[in-house]
Amino acid sequence: MLDLRHRFPAITEGNYQGWARFDGPAGTQVVDSAIEATAAWQRSGNNANSHGQFAAAEACDAVVADVQSTLGRLLGADPGGFVFGPSTTANVFSLSRAIGRDLRPGDEIICTRLDHDSNVSPWLQVADDTGAEVKLVEFDVDAGRLPVTAIADALTVNTRWVAVTGASNAVGTMPDITAITAAAHAAGARVVIDGVHLTPHAPVDIAAIGCDVYSTSSYKWYGPHAGISWIEPSLLDRLRAYKVRPAPDAGPGKFMLGTPSYEGIAAIGAAAEFLLTVGMAAVAAHERELFAPLLDALLTDERVTVYGPRDLERRAPTIAFNVAGHAAADVARALAAQQLAVWDGNYYALEAMSSFGVEGAVRAGIAVYVSPEDVDRLIGAVQRL
Repeated sequence: MLDLRHRFPAITEGNYQGWARFDGPAGTQVVDSAIEATAAWQRSGNNANSHGQFAAAEACDAVVADVQSTLGRLLGADPGGFVFGPSTTANVFSLSRAIGRDLRPGDEIICTRLDHDSNVSPWLQVADDTGAEVKLVEFDVDAGRLPVTAIADALTVNTRWVAVTGASNAVGTMPDITAITAAAHAAGARVVIDGVHLTPHAPVDIAAIGCDVYSTSSYKWYGPHAGISWIEPSLLDRLRAYKVRPAPDAGPGKFMLGTPSYEGIAAIGAAAEFLLTVGMAAVAAHERELFAPLLDALLTDERVTVYGPRDLERRAPTIAFNVAGHAAADVARALAAQQLAVWDGNYYALEAMSSFGVEGAVRAGIAVYVSPEDVDRLIGAVQRL
């Protein structure tokens, strides 16, 4: 089992020492190297802007290129496709608006009820603007799974885009996005993957997946609040972004609205290097070992209803549950009184929670700084409710 808690000052030194942090699905604590990278950039004098004729401006260009290269190694993708933005939600809205320029009445977009709303609402709105149609595909509620056939059967000659999650932020389900992408491409459609909840928990190889767009957020994997989208470079050059006139017409810059946070980009690079050094296979194995007893304990508690997959296969270490006789907010409040941080609500997974027939649930997730003792504390606290 990995021992990485010492890399997270917020866990060992911060105002919340003694807390067990199961709130990572909404945002993780920041690794020490990313904190240091932010501070180092701010101290360096490199704060400037891109494409200037002096050293600090050149440093701004260099940090973008360097971190794109690092992300290429982490995610198995052409570095030239990475776009930096404020959040995945903002990035997908910008992308969908550009895609909307080429959509016509009768065109179809496939979304799923398993997804975070940031991969649903942008497509609903662009369809409303263009006369296209969104098909909202159901998942298997009993199994908590999204079969490849659910999407494959919805594909038609009119399907232009498929938008699907790499891992549900609510219940952890990891659909077979490689097979989904292959089916979509065979039907002539392009694929955008919401990889926000997948990236922190499993090795990702965008080239092997074959998707056209992949989005992630570095604050879900120990970095700063930022969104990162990879767009296949030839597609990136063809898309007509909504932008100011002086912005470039090709490459990532046309989607990077305004001056980017260069200190944030430096921190993204440090967080990505942290994951590369530890190894995502090691991270996944570590989290699985911690998650197994938590899943088992909640599944065997007769008062607890667990939503989503009931096994460890193809799933992130994230669990959504309710306790009989207790509102989700009351459970979260009672756990917080014992210094256990969990979430309650729908986590913007509106369609998923609706499919399960609930307005919300308690959500707990494993991050690399969670300890076996933290897991035991959470299990015991739920059992005592």
